[in-house]
Amino acid sequence: MSTKQDLYNQCVQLVDARFKSIQRHISDIQNSLLSETKSSAGDKHETGRAMLQLEREKAGRQLAEINKLRTALSKINIEKKPTLVGLGSLVYTSKAHYLIAVSLGALKVGDDSFYAISPSTPIGQLLMGKKVGDEVSFNGNSCVIEQVL
Repeated sequence: MSTKQDLYNQCVQLVDARFKSIQRHISDIQNSLLSETKSSAGDKHETGRAMLQLEREKAGRQLAEINKLRTALSKINIEKKPTLVGLGSLVYTSKAHYLIAVSLGALKVGDDSFYAISPSTPIGQLLMGKKVGDEVSFNGNSCVIEQVL
């Protein structure tokens, strides 16, 4: 399996794990809302229900964000052999290595570290459309693109 395939699979697994975790959280909130019984302290009961509703809305927003990540990942063709950096590119620079996909942070393949970043991140925007030999500067640091896969 190629490094690019391995990184892509790690991204899919991380996003799926987050999705399942949020779904479980929403299910737990639903169960709490259903099992909540009216107590004699009415205000306390209503406050508890309101807090659970807010928590459910927050989890719903997180689920929507995860779905956006899943959609972005589904658009990536890892078989593509790009000459310019674009969505799905594996970019080796003189400072770090990046997978242009979704923002998931550091990933490892063997002893090598890679950063899964979105094209809309500041470094992602700098890299997009560049080719081997191009130099980019970020936060006062310059790096040269050595390879684009």
